[in-house]
Amino acid sequence: MAHEIRAIDANSIEQVKNLIDQDPIRHCFLAARLEQSRQSRFRPSYPDLLGYFDDGKLKSLLMTGANVVPVNTSLIARQEFATALNRYGRRSSSIVGPVEEVLDLWSKVSGTWGPARDIRANQPVLAIRSNSTKDFDEEVRYSNHSDLDELLPACIAMFTEEVGVSPTANGGGNAYRNRISELVSARRSFVKYEGSQLVFKAEVGTVGAGVAQIQGVWVRPEFRNRGISVPAMAAVVKLVLADLAPVVSLYVNDYNEVALKTYQSVGFEHVDTFATVLFS
Repeated sequence: MAHEIRAIDANSIEQVKNLIDQDPIRHCFLAARLEQSRQSRFRPSYPDLLGYFDDGKLKSLLMTGANVVPVNTSLIARQEFATALNRYGRRSSSIVGPVEEVLDLWSKVSGTWGPARDIRANQPVLAIRSNSTKDFDEEVRYSNHSDLDELLPACIAMFTEEVGVSPTANGGGNAYRNRISELVSARRSFVKYEGSQLVFKAEVGTVGAGVAQIQGVWVRPEFRNRGISVPAMAAVVKLVLADLAPVVSLYVNDYNEVALKTYQSVGFEHVDTFATVLFS
């Protein structure tokens, strides 16, 4: 059977949607990418989406933007994609997605892309489809632009703690502020204050195919272990289910036992496992 690697175009985009429908939670990154194209004022184009076709039928796909994301890849598809990635060299800051696909793809490109700054090989993917049975914190609300002076330092602190590098490094401060501002404008940012002090925040980083993926969950260090996170997350779930998507998901490092216990207490269930390879 004839197979080929080529960019996704208008003639193959419907086949991409079929891949998403197979597992919307796993493929919400890709779904969000298509949503972005549909909202553009310009004619949709997909130069960052590589498809693996077998006799003209799309079998697998690779997102090749800021993050490399394998989608429904087989062994042979990953080998073909790795050949292309090795040829072009690393242009992305991470490889992220289903654990078996990410780690196998990484093994095939590590010789030319390495070294990795960190490999997170076990990241449970969690999901919830209904409001938590836990009491929710009524003080959790959507953020607004008047929150930015408090919110931006919290986002930087959380990102640096989680990823290991500051998002403002190498002149990235303005771009990062703009990204947080966009999330605020889109009503995808949530905050809780005690007095004038921001003590909790979270964002929805990705929305697609009926799935909203939460990121950036943070409690101010001196307020941790005070029972804030469970009712605050229950409130975030309630708002997201009401306004953004019928499924709320997130993924978390397996060693973050406190976060895992929080999400499980809220009612999230383990539905998949991701891995992430991070680069400097």
